[in-house]
Amino acid sequence: MLGADPGDTVSVVPDAAPDMRDWPTGRLLAMAARLVEHEWHDTLQGAGITHAGLVVLDLLGDGPLAQAELARRARVEVQTISRTVDRLEREGHVERTLDPADRRSRLVARTAAGEAAWAQARSLEARAIPAVDDADALRAQLLQIVQALSARRWS
Repeated sequence: MLGADPGDTVSVVPDAAPDMRDWPTGRLLAMAARLVEHEWHDTLQGAGITHAGLVVLDLLGDGPLAQAELARRARVEVQTISRTVDRLEREGHVERTLDPADRRSRLVARTAAGEAAWAQARSLEARAIPAVDDADALRAQLLQIVQALSARRWS
């Protein structure tokens, strides 16, 4: 749990920090993101994948994709996606095959092990992300923020 390990880089004890109610929204979002990321990282280790690996496995849910398309959809550089795909391939979660439509390109696809790791990670999500009063409303609001800022940043 958060704050339980003296090695934790971020420790929050709500009763000891009532001033959090006065924090600007940006600070609260940044802190929440960091804490969820740490918790999610620890949870995903149990499934044997990283957060970046989960993003790739999730993007491959509708079928194989070229690495360049994976990078575009993940909004990262091709080199970054390549390292993640290399790791997933070593772990048996994805496989690369020649693209029949373009023999210069390789497609990345989930394997059965990748499908199982993705399913396990999704089932662990509830444990990593604390319950809130209205999870659907929170998700909708976070989606609004991400879409607005993504449009500004990547359009």
